[in-house]
Amino acid sequence: MADAALPNQAAAGEGAKPNGRRKKLLGIIAVLVLIAAVIFGAYYLLVSRHYVSTDNAYVGADTASVTPMIAAQVASVAVADTQTVRKGTVLVRLDDSDARIAVAQAEADLARAQRQYGQTSATSTALAAQVEARDADIARARAQLVAAQADYERARLDLERRQRLAPNGAVSGEELSSATNAFATARANLELARAGVAQASSTRGQATGQLAANNALIRGTTAATAPEVLAAQAKLAQAKLDLERTVIRAPIDGVITRRNVQVGQRVAPGTALMLIVPLNQLYVDANFKEGQLDRVKVGQPVTLTSDLYGGDIEYHGRVIGFSGGTGSSFALIPAQNATGNWIKVVQRLPVRVALDPKELQAHPLRVGLSMDAEIDLRSH
Repeated sequence: MADAALPNQAAAGEGAKPNGRRKKLLGIIAVLVLIAAVIFGAYYLLVSRHYVSTDNAYVGADTASVTPMIAAQVASVAVADTQTVRKGTVLVRLDDSDARIAVAQAEADLARAQRQYGQTSATSTALAAQVEARDADIARARAQLVAAQADYERARLDLERRQRLAPNGAVSGEELSSATNAFATARANLELARAGVAQASSTRGQATGQLAANNALIRGTTAATAPEVLAAQAKLAQAKLDLERTVIRAPIDGVITRRNVQVGQRVAPGTALMLIVPLNQLYVDANFKEGQLDRVKVGQPVTLTSDLYGGDIEYHGRVIGFSGGTGSSFALIPAQNATGNWIKVVQRLPVRVALDPKELQAHPLRVGLSMDAEIDLRSH
């Protein structure tokens, strides 16, 4: 019996050893898990909770669309896609034949307007001289009227005297007849003199009206400020501007993309010829989950990395604004949840991040590239 119990005790001892090791291992694992939880909690409290990050971010830019301002035929195209250009670089030249003709026509119109102003000014001088001449005519007519009035009075008195003497036979019939004729002639001359004064006054009034009308055209103006001259100068300036617009230049620094213009093509105003992407003025639209944005403020620093260069190259920027709506709300076909659909989809709101131009110059990016963005929430 004693001999039979010894193997059972040995087996029991051997089974207790693995159980003891298992408990010890589980204890070690529990301690490690606890340590990891403490470390994670400490990291979250001290570091992680002060940052929010997303890998749903993309490079964007306010591109410049190159469009002609006039209708013309394309004479030459000086750039190609992917070419880097500086502000003011000649991109496209349009045929300037019509524009040059328009400039010549506008210059001729300006010269004509200036000449017409000079002619109008000279006409005023001539009309002023005519008014003075009409004044002299009036003075002469009035002098003739005074003489005719005197002749009329003398003839009237002479006729009255002879008419008083005629009944006594002191005056012959011939003398009476001559006096009557002289009186009639003097009266006619008087009427003629009065008509002459009236005609001279009327002529002077007409000359004065012409002078006033002509002066109204040039009053308060000079050869440089006359309305007709200013209108002609404006047309000339427009023609010269259209001539300058036959040479299309780059409005900003950047890279040419989507060039769709060819030599010989006739373009209309507003036709999109190409786009220019400003590589030194890029930004990032980072799409954060709505639950991440409660502490995000404008001006907070952002650290970004690009898939193009990897995590070794970091970009630094700042939050400059938030979109007016989520990405799905501005989609071409916005999502519409049907009645009874209780699945809640977490929405993302685009956050605009401005990048450092110096870092962009050192490591250029392109529109549409993927980025990882992390916002430091400790700055308010």
